[in-house]
Amino acid sequence: MPELAVAVFATDNDQRAVLQVLVDGTSVARTVCSNPTLPLAANDPVIRKTQAFAPDVILVDIASDGVTSALRAVELLHQELPDTAMFVVGPMTQPQLIISAMRAGVREYIERPTTTTDLLEAFVRLTATRRKPGRETSRGKVFTVVNAKGGSGGTTVAVNLALALQSLHHSTALIDLAPLGHCALHLNLKPTFTLSDAVTNLHRLDASLLDSFMVRHDHGLQLLAGAVTPTVIEPSASDFARLFDTMVGLFHYIVVDASSRLDSATRLVCNLSEKILLVAHADVASLWGAGRVAQYLGESGGSRERFALVLNRYRKVAGFNEAETEAAIGAPVLWRIPNQYFAVSTAIDRGVPLMHQGTTEIARSISGLAEYLTKDDLELKRTAWSLFKTV
Repeated sequence: MPELAVAVFATDNDQRAVLQVLVDGTSVARTVCSNPTLPLAANDPVIRKTQAFAPDVILVDIASDGVTSALRAVELLHQELPDTAMFVVGPMTQPQLIISAMRAGVREYIERPTTTTDLLEAFVRLTATRRKPGRETSRGKVFTVVNAKGGSGGTTVAVNLALALQSLHHSTALIDLAPLGHCALHLNLKPTFTLSDAVTNLHRLDASLLDSFMVRHDHGLQLLAGAVTPTVIEPSASDFARLFDTMVGLFHYIVVDASSRLDSATRLVCNLSEKILLVAHADVASLWGAGRVAQYLGESGGSRERFALVLNRYRKVAGFNEAETEAAIGAPVLWRIPNQYFAVSTAIDRGVPLMHQGTTEIARSISGLAEYLTKDDLELKRTAWSLFKTV
């Protein structure tokens, strides 16, 4: 007997009929209601009707001439049925649409036109995740770390922040987005695969395959490593959107080390991020760079409210005015990490991160940053979780 109850929303009659046939054809799901109209407000009768069927999945079709109304419907349905998984069927050629759908609460973004196989794989991922003990249905948060200029220490911040989050909450992944990755070096790991392998295999990527592409640190952190040769990785923005759509369904937290990479991929990841941390020093050149980087990354429509400054190797400088700096850059000073250059350089040389060298001032500072970033996440269960096969 089909395991999942699905409510279908599609304004086009033919598309709605097709989706119903495809859903029922998976054998693991059945259509319990089919709606020709999209909700316009929280008190819309179609929402009450849908709630009465208690669906496990809501599948919304995004037609090319109805993008705005479909996204609004997704937001309303997610708001009124928070325990129901939101799936959408839409074009894969519009990265900003994919981002908007994910931010509206979508769990699975499926290419339009779709197939029974595409839906079946999405349903299997959902049921497999639900069967895992201790795993919640909420999607993970992304924190992206970007250098204001070369040598600011972004990789050090990203690696140790990820380790601190893993220690606090478990279920943390680190993604090395740099054209030449250094995260593995900081962690003394020797990955077999890299980010490009995951992107190349997006058409068949599931939890098990993603796990095989990642390497695990002794303390549980999982790393999707960056390139080991200085070649530019140029997947499409849609590819990155699909990769992150998978990852936020598997981890509580994803830390991205963008390092000094500034391109459309970094812009897209920043748009998906809960917070973008601009790592800078308290000097004119570094802060000038932070302002230009924030301006560039914010041009694609991302909210500037998510940008924040992390002052690395911080020491009091005569004449340095934080209020003036924040006003000039358009981002607040979120955190200050003390200047312990010798400890940092030694940690990198030895491959033993600062977070695992005992209690130091800089380790305490980064732990405090991790706690601050997650202070409102009271519902997280602090139990370890790892990737398993989905079937």
